[in-house]
Amino acid sequence: MEDIARGVRSFTIGTAISRVLGLVREMVFALLFGSSRSTDAFNAAFRIPNLLRDLFAETSLSAAFVPVLTEEKAKSKSEENLLASNIFTTLLLVVGAVTILGLIFCRPLASLVAMGFNQIPGKLSLTANLTFITFPFLLFVSLAAWAMSYHNTEGSFFVPSVAPAFFNVFSIAVPLAMFGWYTARGGDPIFGAAIGVTIGGLMQFLIQVPGVFRLGFRYRFYLNWHDPQFRKVMALFVPVAIGLAGSRFNVFVNTILVSYQAERSMTWLNYAYRIMHLPLGLFGIAVGAVALPRFSRLVLENKREEVQLAFKDSLKMVFFLTVPSSILIAFFSYPLTSLIYQHGRFGPADTLAVSQALILYTLGIPFISALRNVASVFYAHQDSKAPMYASFISIGVNLALNLALMKPVGFLAFPLSASLASIVNIAVLIRWLPGKIGNLELR
Repeated sequence: MEDIARGVRSFTIGTAISRVLGLVREMVFALLFGSSRSTDAFNAAFRIPNLLRDLFAETSLSAAFVPVLTEEKAKSKSEENLLASNIFTTLLLVVGAVTILGLIFCRPLASLVAMGFNQIPGKLSLTANLTFITFPFLLFVSLAAWAMSYHNTEGSFFVPSVAPAFFNVFSIAVPLAMFGWYTARGGDPIFGAAIGVTIGGLMQFLIQVPGVFRLGFRYRFYLNWHDPQFRKVMALFVPVAIGLAGSRFNVFVNTILVSYQAERSMTWLNYAYRIMHLPLGLFGIAVGAVALPRFSRLVLENKREEVQLAFKDSLKMVFFLTVPSSILIAFFSYPLTSLIYQHGRFGPADTLAVSQALILYTLGIPFISALRNVASVFYAHQDSKAPMYASFISIGVNLALNLALMKPVGFLAFPLSASLASIVNIAVLIRWLPGKIGNLELR
């Protein structure tokens, strides 16, 4: 428990810095751009590399990479570095190729993701141009996720948790610096925001590189897809990626559905989602990121009772931190939204819409936070299929609820459905968990 608590403290401090800067970024974004045709286009464009990010980076990569890298670390540093080099080279080549394809086909992608924008002259074209600028973010953030996984395997949590702060710094500084330049020339300053997130993604990776080498990593060009350990990573990665692909397909369908909602709906949901991610990142993601290496070591040492104890302690920690914060955010949703966003071109009507969506998002915060922790137990046992199946069930629930609720409640159907689907997801995984760590008595 102390190992997890210590790691969570370190991760939370770094994440707190990143999240505060993230809120500043959102405040600057709202001040400069408000909610408009341009912000809808930017949110849709940036969603495209972000959808793929979930497949290649962070959850999928860490779930597959950390348990196997932990095994290699137990053998020798050279074996650990060989696997890390193999994964890095693969990411560079595969995600690099996907990025090039994304740049070539940015217009069809924009048409596919936000086809409802075609009803408004110029909106779809703007989305395509912004997609071209933001797509390289995918490669940079995938490499950043590789670096984060290496850090976490070595017990280093602060640097990867604070790395997104550098993304936020450049996401703030670049649009501020370029706003006047674009405005003076009659251009759309939203392009500054697109450039900012791409540069920010690069910095999120680069800031972790010195620490990776300090922890003992030595890169060598190595590409061997027949390597047994690489194949083990892929065996774990593919089910996670398939599950996330289903989830991302759900987001993709939701994006299409939202594009047919009232103007600015996509922007309102995005602003609410950003606030919701503050407690999610500070507590849920922090505990999950720290727990996975810990669970992996205990499973490797065949300490089943200690895995169960560590899991129960971490789950209690998640709910202890997220339930009160969710209640507070829901209760103060309007003044909180007003404080963060209601400046410049962001008006009272926008505040009301965002605060309503935020209340519904907060219903799912404890369950989404706990979900990563529960899934980590399966990943530590090198079982990525169970979380995939649970994800498919929740996807079906989410889509069915969206279609059922869109007409009566409009854009608010989406945050409500997401929260309810997260409850279903974790309920299914908890039901299957005794097969890994025995019967649970959660008291």
